[in-house]
Parts: sequence; C-alpha cells; structure tokens
Amino acid sequence: MKNNIGTTRSGLRLGYTTGSCAAGAAKAAAEMLLSGTEIRTVRLSTPKGIELFLDVEEISRTETYVECAVRKYSGDDPDITDGILVFARVEAVNAGDIGGKRISKNENTATAFTEAAGQVFLEGGPGVGRVSGPGLEQKPGQAAINQVPRKMIGEAVSEVCRKYGYGGCLKVTISVPGGAELAEKTFNPRLGITGGISILGTSGIVEPMSEKALTDTIWLEMKMLHDRGMDYCYVVPGNYGTDFLREKLHADPYYAVKCSNYVGEVIDDAKLLGMKGILLIGHAGKFIKLAAGVMNTHSRQADCRMEVLAAHAAMAEADSETVRLIMGCINTSEAIRLIRHRNLLEPVMKTVMERISFHLSHRAGKELQIGAVMFTLEDGILGKTDTADRLLEVLRKEQDSRKKEGLC
Repeated sequence: MKNNIGTTRSGLRLGYTTGSCAAGAAKAAAEMLLSGTEIRTVRLSTPKGIELFLDVEEISRTETYVECAVRKYSGDDPDITDGILVFARVEAVNAGDIGGKRISKNENTATAFTEAAGQVFLEGGPGVGRVSGPGLEQKPGQAAINQVPRKMIGEAVSEVCRKYGYGGCLKVTISVPGGAELAEKTFNPRLGITGGISILGTSGIVEPMSEKALTDTIWLEMKMLHDRGMDYCYVVPGNYGTDFLREKLHADPYYAVKCSNYVGEVIDDAKLLGMKGILLIGHAGKFIKLAAGVMNTHSRQADCRMEVLAAHAAMAEADSETVRLIMGCINTSEAIRLIRHRNLLEPVMKTVMERISFHLSHRAGKELQIGAVMFTLEDGILGKTDTADRLLEVLRKEQDSRKKEGLC
C-alpha cells in the first residue's frame, strides 16, 4: 500500500524517508516479538506531523528475534532509493553483550528509554554505511544512521516496550540488501561513508525535488509574502537554515522562503517580484560554494568546497601542508576544524564572505539589497556579509510592524 500522504502545492506526491522505513520496520518487529502475533501494517508518527500506515514485508520470526522490512516510497521525487526494502531485526539481548551502543541522551542521537520501557541498542547491518572520518553526525566507526532517524527508531520501539510493559533490553539492527552497490551511485564515498547507504531524513517525509516544482514553489512562496506587503524576506535552503533562523537569530520563519539549492533563481525571483531586499541564511556546506560564484549548490552541479577553503587559507598565508590537508578533507566541517586549529578561521571567513558578497551583489544588481549569513551547527555564525546586520534589522522592524497591524 502506497500511503496517500498528500502532495506539494505543485501537485507532486509526497513520499517517506529511509529513516521512516527503518523506524516503521523496527516498530513492527518489536510489536511482533513482544506480542507473539503477526502484523502486516504499522502506524508511524513522523516529525513532520504526518501519520503513516506502512506495509510490513518479508517477515521472519524465530523464538529469539523478529525481522521485517518496509519498502521505501519516494512519491514523485526522483530518488534512487525508491522501492528498496529497509529491514529491521529486533531481538532480546543482555545489556552487557552490547557495550556502549545504547541510544542515549548523552550521545544526542535519540531519546533515552525509561527503565520501565527497557533499553534499546541500535546497530547498522549489511547495506548500511559506516562513517570512516570526522565531520558527520555520527562518529567514525558508527553506522550512518542520522540523528532524526535514530530518534524515530528509539521512540517507535519505546512505544511498543511501554505498551507491553517490557523492561529488558532490545537490539535493533537496520540493514538494506543491495545498499553497498546502491551507495556507489551516491556521494557517500566522497563524504567518508563506506559500505552502504545512509539512513536519512529530518522530517520523515520526502518532498519532491524536481527542479520545476521547486522553482515554482520558490516563486509562489515569495509572491505570497510580497502580496501581503512584505518588501524584504529571509531565504534559507532548508530545515537547518529554518531552525537556525528561529533558534539562533530569534526570527520568525514565517517570513522565510525555502530555496533548496536554487540561490540564483531565488535572487532572480526577488528582482522580478519587486522585492527590496533578501537575507540568505545557510549552512557552510552549501554556502561556501557561493564564494566561487556557484549559484546552484547541489553537489551534482559543482563541488568546489575544499578548493574555496584551500584558496582562502592560502590567501591567509597558510603553509602548503595546511592547504594540502584542506584539499584532502571529506567535508566542510572537517576543513573548518583544521582551519580553526591553524588559527586561520577569522581571516579565511573574512575573505570568503567578501567573495560571497561580491557574487551575490553581481547577481542581484543595484535594484535588490542582498546579504548572507553563513553558519555551522558546531560554530554558530561563521561569517556575515557587510549588509547582513542592516538587513536583519530591517526585516525585524518590518515583521514587527506587520504583526502590530495584524496583517501577517
């Protein structure tokens, strides 16, 4: 059964993530293990607030474990993982046999279980990648199961443990048949993830990423704000930017437009709509590319992150060994840690933001005020263009005015 979970404003069907598949399969396996009955459909609540009813496939049951799968459904998104089976095996174990792999609050990966609900240990099996270097959400050696899916798995299995009053220990192993081969078609090897795919998802839901649908949505979102009297708005690539806008800049995401990778298109739209100014707020993993004039930040279009950071480090008088090490980094976080360790972060970010300002202003022209804030989750704000603070102040005043007037 493919869930009729809704569509985008452009009419494209939503799907659900590998993280939702893993959590659904884990919940179903735990239910069958603790109840002794077989189930064919499992209900799962997602962080997006959408409830899924997932078909349970490939059920294997023994006295000691239950394993089952949920099939990935990507809706109208052209995702290479569409249709794959994500398996979860749940088995009762002794805590001493597992070691330090329990999902815990201390690891900031998932909700810890109460004693009444038992303890759950999470592991990646065949077809799930392993992190081989620093800079990703998980530590080197850990399964490439991201933070939100870990939390979803933890909460789903915890719910079943509470339902049956189970206080023991359960081990959950996530696997993806064919995942190693599939991963070769992704950017996982370049990110330092080996042996399989990542279990991903920040909302549990896949929103279609076709170019026309996204660019149409960007235009529509900005037009709606402009029609309501807003002359300025924030622009964020996605959920990380939205969260940073709300939690760190204490601004209202209502006044933000999501641009995904289409920075150039959102600037063009702002000009065509007659906006007076936009402030872009994004993670360094995407926005560092703007310093090279790359206005579509998808990795398929260009991946100049290390080249940009290495060049600016050289401009800050980094030695050749440092430049070489930067070029060998697998992701932006690792490179930034290295630059910080060499006491070069401030001069590097200064010239990076100057180049970002140059390229954004060139695309925007004289009729559109534009600025940018670049951040990482570890460092907070890394840099701002010289126009960013003024635009942030203008935006706050405008949204306060609109709220007082009751117009937004």
